[in-house]
Amino acid sequence: MDVVWDIFDKVKGALSSFNFTSDLLDVLLVAFIIYEAIKIIRGSRTVQLVKGIVVLIVLFAVVNFLNMEASEYLLSLLIQNGLLILVILFAPELRSALERFGRQSLKDVFNIGFRNKNEHDKVVVDMINGFCRAADDMSSTQTGALVVFEKASILKDVAETGTIVDAKASAELFNGLFFKNSALHDGAVIVRDGRIFAAGCILPLTQNTALASELGTRHRSAIGMTEHTDALVVVVSEENGIISVAKDGQLQRDVTTGKLREILLGELVDSADKKNDKSNKKSRKEKKNEKTASVVG
Repeated sequence: MDVVWDIFDKVKGALSSFNFTSDLLDVLLVAFIIYEAIKIIRGSRTVQLVKGIVVLIVLFAVVNFLNMEASEYLLSLLIQNGLLILVILFAPELRSALERFGRQSLKDVFNIGFRNKNEHDKVVVDMINGFCRAADDMSSTQTGALVVFEKASILKDVAETGTIVDAKASAELFNGLFFKNSALHDGAVIVRDGRIFAAGCILPLTQNTALASELGTRHRSAIGMTEHTDALVVVVSEENGIISVAKDGQLQRDVTTGKLREILLGELVDSADKKNDKSNKKSRKEKKNEKTASVVG
């Protein structure tokens, strides 16, 4: 019981000494730094370095517990100079983060981490619309295409097999990347956060031997990619122009562009945003019907 009261007194003392303005700003600043650090680490080789640092810290704790003096001395030298080592190791990522931070306006700085999700979803919906137009064009001209839509699984290793593009998605860019004379048309395009992130990427082939013999390398790569990640992969056949969608190791064939758009919205955009998008589409249709009725009248 004394322990409970002791904890209660400590909590009470901490709350009584809480300065709303400075302490709240302190918490927000720490949260902002952690958030930006995660953004730097996410999807880059830095995550491997972080794992190494965690292993080093655990190893130091074990060595310290077992009183292994020689090993503890060597590891303590590394940890004492840890900040300098981190700056050297993470120099490219830190430079990139500072450059990105410097390009932002004052409004963007204050909104970091708290931006309206609708802004992100609008970019994704615009990308989906552009891709569906491109898929329709490629299907009619029988232009082969392989597009990976990244979700929760970060496809860093796959992106590194191709060329980093990091460009705004558009129907013209999709068509250009898969144009038969393009240098990158044989590989896969990776779409991340509504942007074309990489092109000419190599995907792992499925080991499933029960697939139909007419399925080519693109389809087998699409299935293989979705067997180990949560990505959604779209294939346009070069032989017959058929659009297929791969998810969770399963392939859905002969998908119309309308159905393709519906699938992409369902996988990449929240249900609330889909509802708004459908409402906007319905409103446009109603306005068109009203206009048609007035012309007829």
